[in-house]
Amino acid sequence: MGIVAGLDSSSAFTHIVVCDTDTGAVLRRGFAAHPVEAKATEVDPQAWLLSLGEAAGGGLLEGVQAIGVSAQQHGLVPLDHQGNLVRPALLGNDKRAQAAAADLVDGLGGRQPWAEAVGAVPQAAQPVAKLRWLARTEPEAAQRVAAVLQPHDWLVWQLLGRPARRTTDRGAASGTGYWSAGSGSYRPDLVELALGHQAALPEVLGPSDAAGTTPEGLLISAGTGETMAAAFGLGVGVGDAVVSLGASGSVMAVHHEALSDPDGMITSFADATGMHLPVVYTSNAVRALRGTAEMLGVEGLEELSALALKSTPGASGLVLLPYLEGERTPRLPHAAGTLCGLRRESMKPEHLARAAFEGMLCSLADALDVLRGRGVEVRRVFLLGAAAELPAVQGLAPALFGTQVVVPQPAEYAALGAARQAAWALAVSQGTGDPLTPPAWQGAAAQVLEPGEELAVGRAVRQQYTATRDQIHPEAFGSAH
Repeated sequence: MGIVAGLDSSSAFTHIVVCDTDTGAVLRRGFAAHPVEAKATEVDPQAWLLSLGEAAGGGLLEGVQAIGVSAQQHGLVPLDHQGNLVRPALLGNDKRAQAAAADLVDGLGGRQPWAEAVGAVPQAAQPVAKLRWLARTEPEAAQRVAAVLQPHDWLVWQLLGRPARRTTDRGAASGTGYWSAGSGSYRPDLVELALGHQAALPEVLGPSDAAGTTPEGLLISAGTGETMAAAFGLGVGVGDAVVSLGASGSVMAVHHEALSDPDGMITSFADATGMHLPVVYTSNAVRALRGTAEMLGVEGLEELSALALKSTPGASGLVLLPYLEGERTPRLPHAAGTLCGLRRESMKPEHLARAAFEGMLCSLADALDVLRGRGVEVRRVFLLGAAAELPAVQGLAPALFGTQVVVPQPAEYAALGAARQAAWALAVSQGTGDPLTPPAWQGAAAQVLEPGEELAVGRAVRQQYTATRDQIHPEAFGSAH
């Protein structure tokens, strides 16, 4: 038996889990908040190290042989020729690069060339857009940028004592906007298009490679982005999709190849195992529920859920298209939400509550169908986020998604994924592991929900939703959907 640690440096805190290498059983845990404002859009990366040091206090890492690092994605850490910070790191939640992203789309000739080049169309969050923003708004700082890292890359580099070699992994690299999951290679020309000159990029390691060894002899694995680490910690594989319910939503699935989508609805990430994670985002998920709760004057989502369950499937003909903030999938950036089917008998609070849940889940089912339409197999759906615990979500999701739904127990899945990666790299370095097969840790403890006899009802609700969507937004998915 050995002991490994996984640390997850998210946007607000550091979680550390110390695990048994053979089973993945969690032996110890550490936690610390980052000493920064919760909604900061830029930060001195030293804050991540301070948080890490606090989370690892009290001998937490005693006996640990290897560490894996997961961190928030889409951050940009710009370094000069000496490896010093040019300016504070720009974080993924920084929206200032929206115009820069649109500028880059035009600069390469549209959405399709980007999708073909790197499997994604630039968004404000991505490092490639942040580089363009930097070049446009802080040209003197941009001129000094000699190398670019993301948060996980920077943390690994710091843990290793800032060696000459800087590394990343496929998962984190696939979110930059200048590395292609399809070809497995960088596009330095896109860095130059964004920044105005070349910059050194970290070496992309394989899933079971080690980034190096600390001066104390501790092995550091390749690390990865939070999304990839969480998928690895959950233990998802081919046939699995993960639906995340935040204010906005996302649907990702494990697939054997990168998917390029000319409409830009699919973002083609790489995962932490050598496979691919195509992701489809929606701009609206739980925000539609919260808005409905406020509109009805009910206290919180639990009360809205209870109210919704007093209605019947199809919400007495009410259909809510939940495009409250415009929508990414389908691509309707200027749309608003729409409530249809109002009749005297349907104008009751419980029907509107039900329509909100059905609208949110049908919109996510649309996103799931974008992946299915490209040959992605979906046999079960993992449902993540606090809203996944709501009885109305659990009652409706299996029938509307048309498949088994798994609701994992809350856990530090990104940190667990990082620890599992560390165990893999450790076993390979010791000659006891297969570089192509990760350690078989126990999967997430979860509640499993089957659609059962509700499948036909779910199909009818989806048909009602689809008919309304196509009537109001006939251009939404075109004929391909």
